[in-house]
Amino acid sequence: MGSLVVATASATTIALAHVLGANGWNWADIGMVLLFALNAPWVALGFWNAVIGVALSHLHRDPLSSVVPIVQPTARDARITTRTAIVMPVCNEAPERVFRHLQTVVETLDAAGDTDGFEIFLLSDSSAPAIVKDEAARFAAWQARDRQPGRLHYRRRQQNVGHKVGNIREFCDRWGDRFDHMVVLDADSVMGGERIVELVRLMQVNPQLGILQTLPVGLPALSPFARIFQYGMRHGLRAYTLGSAWWQGGEGPYWGHNAIIRLEAFRRHCRLPRLPGRPPFGGDILSHDVVEAVLMHRAGYEVRVLPQERGSFEENPPTLPDFVKRDLRWCQGNLQHIRLLPLPGLRPMGRLHLLLGVLMYLAAPLWLGFMLLGFGQVVADPSPLAAAGGPVAASQAGIALFGVMLTMTLAPKLLGILDVLLVASRRAAYGGTRRVLAGAAADLGLSLLMAPVIGVTQTIFIIGLLLGRRVTWDAQLRDDRAVPIAEALRGLWPHKAIGLIGTLGLAFSAPATLPWAAPILIGLSVSVPFTCLTSRLGWGRRLARARLCATPEEITPPTEIRLLCVQTPVRPESAPTRHERLPCAPAAAAVPASSRRP
Repeated sequence: MGSLVVATASATTIALAHVLGANGWNWADIGMVLLFALNAPWVALGFWNAVIGVALSHLHRDPLSSVVPIVQPTARDARITTRTAIVMPVCNEAPERVFRHLQTVVETLDAAGDTDGFEIFLLSDSSAPAIVKDEAARFAAWQARDRQPGRLHYRRRQQNVGHKVGNIREFCDRWGDRFDHMVVLDADSVMGGERIVELVRLMQVNPQLGILQTLPVGLPALSPFARIFQYGMRHGLRAYTLGSAWWQGGEGPYWGHNAIIRLEAFRRHCRLPRLPGRPPFGGDILSHDVVEAVLMHRAGYEVRVLPQERGSFEENPPTLPDFVKRDLRWCQGNLQHIRLLPLPGLRPMGRLHLLLGVLMYLAAPLWLGFMLLGFGQVVADPSPLAAAGGPVAASQAGIALFGVMLTMTLAPKLLGILDVLLVASRRAAYGGTRRVLAGAAADLGLSLLMAPVIGVTQTIFIIGLLLGRRVTWDAQLRDDRAVPIAEALRGLWPHKAIGLIGTLGLAFSAPATLPWAAPILIGLSVSVPFTCLTSRLGWGRRLARARLCATPEEITPPTEIRLLCVQTPVRPESAPTRHERLPCAPAAAAVPASSRRP
């Protein structure tokens, strides 16, 4: 894999150097080549992961066993002899969502059978008085009605020390010696009982496994933004994850939730160090999951990903501002990993995981710097373009390179769609060929408009981090909502200003470059109306009625999705009611009447 990435990155960088050096070199050309060379490996890695993933999916008789050899037929019916804690750490999350998700997990777990060794822990760091009161009341009502009340546990810490990491660490120190495994869930995630039982059995027959990570897919959504975004993410991630699991083997990633962990190994080897210095780059490690996987590698245990879209779900942010907020939290956390690269004893793959996490967020400023240098040269001296008759006549090689890089960047999503189109049963699961293609077109449009907005946002944020600014890690907004124009303007006025100023500047100084700058300038210029329109539930309902950007779980809901659709969480009479979307609302009509509970 390393040879493929190095060869691809080198070839594209050499091609760019050939294009830029055709009329001699200057400092801006050298800067563009350096920035391109730093980013090319990240693009090449995504491309080859997707190519390998789709190739395995269609050319290998059993692609899962080829990338995850721990999946053994003998494990499927093995009796469970170990004890497992299912833990959900929360902090000021909506109690109705938390209990709806946890109850769904428990009900499907009961239906799976052989689950006497499971206990459920709601680990609360909530501080808002109304939420604290609601959590306690809902838990008491649930425990009073559950057939095994002793398996349900609710613990609230008085202080949110160490955020989620500290919450789980306190659980491990207090209860960890009672259990062999721990299944970690986030407030927005759900796992089916059959899937959880399967994970436990795999851990039992594979003692070398430290962490087994599932592939969470998006819950059916009504929000237009979440609906379209997770449709494209679904296809890109499926191909990407299968390809990456092939070459990473037993040194894969952990994503912090929807995974099972061997508790003794985790307690002994995965206690995180505190980074020296002050935040944003010092203090508590924020993006803890990558580091915990790396420490598990160092201890000699395997960390593997099951690249299957089954029984593991999560909610995606309902609007662009909510997505940005989550993304910037990850950005700050991942950039801390620069200081962990010299950590002694790490395996080469572990250091690579840390480096890739950093490159994920350095990619945006690298690309923006590359483009600013290029357009800056054109604005400063547009005569070569004008004399040559425009950019097309000036450099056919440059146009070809642009096409190659764009194709490589979009390859995971494009190949993921191809993966579906090649198999009749997969096409049918997504509603047929026309709906697959229509959803892909919607996602392509969303991606092209969203990419420059995210790139500028990440770049501004990273500059702020270097100046000492940081984000707060409080509860995320997960409910569908319409973003007001005022809110969109507050967050996106720099993007809109850059888009409009850039368009006017190029129109007057170098109009021939406008077609090449359009993908960036249009996305930035329309960022405010784009944000507002993609948050409107009316648009989402239209998409749902037409079954556009629908996932298989929306069209044919599995048990856990049907339960989410009909479930009313146990609620004390004193608790206030409020409207909250059901993430699987588009599929509610598919739930048989006999499945609905009183």
